[in-house]
Amino acid sequence: MKLKRLLATLAAGWVWMALAAPAAEPAVPENDGLAVGQKAPAFTLKDHNDRDVSLGSLVKKGPVALVFYRSSDW
Repeated sequence: MKLKRLLATLAAGWVWMALAAPAAEPAVPENDGLAVGQKAPAFTLKDHNDRDVSLGSLVKKGPVALVFYRSSDW
């Protein structure tokens, strides 16, 4: 008897979830930053030797690829 009640409860839950899922609002897309080909804004950051480096100074030397690594302690 307990098994039948458990199965009926689980089945009712699955049906409810299946019916409620399409009613959920669609997720709002996150702002992923710049679009492909869009110019990056001017900025200055510290390098690994604690010196200020601006994007403009690097672009004067040639093409620049920006790579950001998230630290494990952020």
